[in-house]
Amino acid sequence: MRLLLFLFFFIGTAALAEDSILGFDSAGSQAQQALEVEFDSHLDADDMDAWLRELSSAPHHVGSTRGLEVVEFVAAKFRSWGYDTEIAEYEVLFPSPRIRELELVYPSRFTASLTEDSLAEDPSTSNIDDLLPPYNAFSIDGDVEGELVFVNYGTPDDYEILDRYGISVDGKIVIARYGGSWRGIKPKLAGEKGAIGTIIYSDPEDDGYGAGDTYPQGPFKHESAVQRGSVMDMPTYPGDVLTPFVGATADAERLAIADATTITRIPVLPISYRDALPLLEAMGGEVVPAQWRGGLPITYHLGPGPARVRMKLEFNWDMVTAYNVIATMAGSEYPDEWVIRGNHHDGWNHGAADPISGLVALMSEARALGELAAAGKGPRRTVIYAAWDSEEQGLIGSTEWVEHHAAELDQHAVAYINTDGNSRGFVNIGGSHVLEKMANEVMRAVVDPQTGVSVAARRRARLEVNGDQAVRAELKNRSDMRISPLGSGSDYTPFLQHLGIASLNIGFGGESSGGSYHTLYDTYEHYSKYRDPGMSYGVALAKVAGRVTMRLAYASRLPFEFTALADNISLYIDQIEELADNMREETLETNARIESGVYNLALDPTRTLGPPTPKPEVPYFNFAPLKNALAELESEASSYASWVQGGAAATAQENNLLYTSERELTRDDGLPGRPWFTHHIYAPGFYTGYGVKTIPGVREAIEQRQYELVAAEIEVAADVIRAMAARVRQLAAESRLHDK
Repeated sequence: MRLLLFLFFFIGTAALAEDSILGFDSAGSQAQQALEVEFDSHLDADDMDAWLRELSSAPHHVGSTRGLEVVEFVAAKFRSWGYDTEIAEYEVLFPSPRIRELELVYPSRFTASLTEDSLAEDPSTSNIDDLLPPYNAFSIDGDVEGELVFVNYGTPDDYEILDRYGISVDGKIVIARYGGSWRGIKPKLAGEKGAIGTIIYSDPEDDGYGAGDTYPQGPFKHESAVQRGSVMDMPTYPGDVLTPFVGATADAERLAIADATTITRIPVLPISYRDALPLLEAMGGEVVPAQWRGGLPITYHLGPGPARVRMKLEFNWDMVTAYNVIATMAGSEYPDEWVIRGNHHDGWNHGAADPISGLVALMSEARALGELAAAGKGPRRTVIYAAWDSEEQGLIGSTEWVEHHAAELDQHAVAYINTDGNSRGFVNIGGSHVLEKMANEVMRAVVDPQTGVSVAARRRARLEVNGDQAVRAELKNRSDMRISPLGSGSDYTPFLQHLGIASLNIGFGGESSGGSYHTLYDTYEHYSKYRDPGMSYGVALAKVAGRVTMRLAYASRLPFEFTALADNISLYIDQIEELADNMREETLETNARIESGVYNLALDPTRTLGPPTPKPEVPYFNFAPLKNALAELESEASSYASWVQGGAAATAQENNLLYTSERELTRDDGLPGRPWFTHHIYAPGFYTGYGVKTIPGVREAIEQRQYELVAAEIEVAADVIRAMAARVRQLAAESRLHDK
């Protein structure tokens, strides 16, 4: 009800024209906004629906016959719309399952089916030629037997609780539920703790009958559904596991499979909650803490045992061809400045939601831009539309293309705009904070199809209702909403975090719940009924991502802005200081309790846990270098913003300084232990995977209690912030020179 009231308040504010938009003067702003209205007229929900039905009609993973047919379909469309289109090929390692066996051998016998049911209500689930069965790509082969230990979500915090129960997973097989962290972290941590295998299941409390009606009666996970997915150690490096740092061309030098560090140490297998039930039911030991209890009709126990399972996995470690569709429209004035817009085309199976719902929005944008170009209204800068292959196995197609063309991209790439799956609800934009102001202007320009207010107004209303006190206070005092920093999980990663190309990731969601993700049930039937009936949010996505792409491609002065970057870095520094203070206080309190013999109660207050492990005290860190560098950036950003307000045109040199500015936040030697990740403001967490870590070198050194690294990482982070301040100062000088 509160949300409806806020939306009512915002009625009438939807899609108001800006007097001037970033990168354009007043006259240019009016012309650009008129062009965007014309762009919208070429978007067609019916065509998007037809493409979605066609492209998701059968499984189409990397290396499949249908996958190549999808590539050819998309490439033909781009060519028909006037794009110079090529298909870039890379030879990549693709493990597919040969043997998958899982059985309970004690105290009773049970053999897991490891299959998903075809449903009469969904004809696509019977169209399963070339179907990939449930498995985790880049699990190692293995034949293991051991007692089960339940590890909840398998996060570092969960293992701390197990330690306090006196439970070790050494020599055991762990069973973890999906959620809490990215799936690849679960076998990674389990292997580090000495486990010999990992089983992952979707608990019905999280995504099943505990959340709502299950498919086909509702959107939530069917009892036989299994979330496939890669468990490649992407926080170390994504892409083809055999060719880190270089494109996987046919003649590239390759590692031996045994030397690929991003393949798991232990075998891992995903299963349904139907198959998980007999395993969990057979477990004994302590009852799990209250927060660990799931939705199955059993009492959950920690183990170890008495349940004992045997798991055997063998894979076909094949080399296959990944096909990227690259469609280019040359810019009329700045052909050497490239605006890149991408979405992957491969799916685990039918892939209607992930990724085809995002791909058809991209295709609609590309056709609309082609219509404008045919009418003599093409972009000033070159626009490249990309449909990536093998994203699902580890961002492989995009990463190989980026690594292969790294030198050219460093010279020419203005920005990368990514989408992936889409559904109805609220707009979500994450990415480089230098693009935050433009992103807010775009959100204010697009009408939400359900409420009639702008997508910005709807997003702001949601934050007003659901945000904490700090968020609500900030909404009153900050004209633009923050966009979220990016971790990993889609194809922006190689652009942003490897090469330092400013990037955005865009999608709608929040009003259509899960159930189909990476399962047999990610079909046209499921999507068109539960995710985005009528494709109205597909059109909304095309309007948002299309405007972002066009404003970058048409602007006189590239719409980069630095005060939001400085403001967000300030927030991240404050958060790191708070992290260190909280860790210091908690460590002192815990160690004092250990010394006095008083321990915290269990999460279940009827039982007293063993003492937590004493931890070294957290030292005081000198954050002055970060704060001094930030003050310099804040000053330069404010000065530059004042100087260029009004959208004055920029020289080619100024625009080059703008679009290469994000590179200043990278360093060639990368993060500690992770040289592939060169960005020192945004990175995926080493133990979170998709989840972002901001100022990651400093933050993770503190979190992982590697205190000896903190001072050096503070200096590195301060150095990149000072470098950005110097770049902004150089921009201001160039602008003044130009204006004279």
